[in-house]
Amino acid sequence: MIRPDDLEACREAIRHGSLSFHAASRLLPARVRDPALALYAFCRLADDAVDLRADKAAAVDRLRDRLDRVYAGRPEDAAPDRAFTAVVESFEMPRALPEALLEGLAWDAEGRRYATLSDVHAYSARVAAAVGAMMCVLMRVRDPDTLARACDLGVAMQLTNIARDVGEDATEGRIYLPTDWLHDAGIDPDAFIADPKPGRAVRKMVRDLVVQANRLYWRAEAGIGALPVSCRPGIYAARHIYAGIGAAVLDRGCDSIGGRARTTRAQKVGWLALSSGRATASLVMPRSAVLFARPLPECAFLIDAAAARPAQRERPDTLMDALANATRTRRAARSALIRASARSS
Repeated sequence: MIRPDDLEACREAIRHGSLSFHAASRLLPARVRDPALALYAFCRLADDAVDLRADKAAAVDRLRDRLDRVYAGRPEDAAPDRAFTAVVESFEMPRALPEALLEGLAWDAEGRRYATLSDVHAYSARVAAAVGAMMCVLMRVRDPDTLARACDLGVAMQLTNIARDVGEDATEGRIYLPTDWLHDAGIDPDAFIADPKPGRAVRKMVRDLVVQANRLYWRAEAGIGALPVSCRPGIYAARHIYAGIGAAVLDRGCDSIGGRARTTRAQKVGWLALSSGRATASLVMPRSAVLFARPLPECAFLIDAAAARPAQRERPDTLMDALANATRTRRAARSALIRASARSS
């Protein structure tokens, strides 16, 4: 499906660009891990193309052109583009999902701020939950309830990233904390970006984001048990590794400005072992009713897009159908020949 050299290039990009996903991906079966590496490499390419360019709006337009070429089957001569094209064709990936990601990057390019937690959820849906929905497609899972829990996991991961990176984002002139929270605390967003300080009010906001993320991690677990058995360890690993980052933020007293919360290699190894154990336990656990919880409204459009069944190509379903069709064709031809002979006589 994916050229070996392209796959290796994607693997290298993830190894250096996303340590958490690289660790979790080791527990995925190859049939999912390889296309997932291609997916994440394309997403990483997109993120870097906007983050590292001065003209961010032009970078987003350029990405849209590249996505057009992917869906036209004529990718640019670059490993992530070629590999993602193979994924799109093999899994019939709904275009609305990567387009949602690009929309989130466009919001970054325009420096958009988010007034409410719901607005932050809408942003997180695009830059993270869309990836969760695409991962479900790679696992051949299109059940709306399972997709909703995958979107919960994506939003939780993004809230964790936001809580961890408050100081770094401010240095880049960006803010993802709900501005209503800042205003309620008497903090001007522009003044905060100019001189970010980990005051008590800001640390409470960081803590609140981690709490919101943990609630969504808990909801997401119900969906992991609905995934193919071989995929559960890898997704449990992603859940525990990212939740571990949130725990590290709490351990720092929710000061995301004085330094960056980090996890250790030993912790990651422990979470991988825990994930394998939980995946085994899920085989005998009853299905949680939380699976059927209402989705986040900000993610509904992603669930609708991913749950839509791709159009089926017209072809016989079985060998017996093909033989039956051939038999009917021969009988029709013989009947036509008999009628023609009768008329001529």
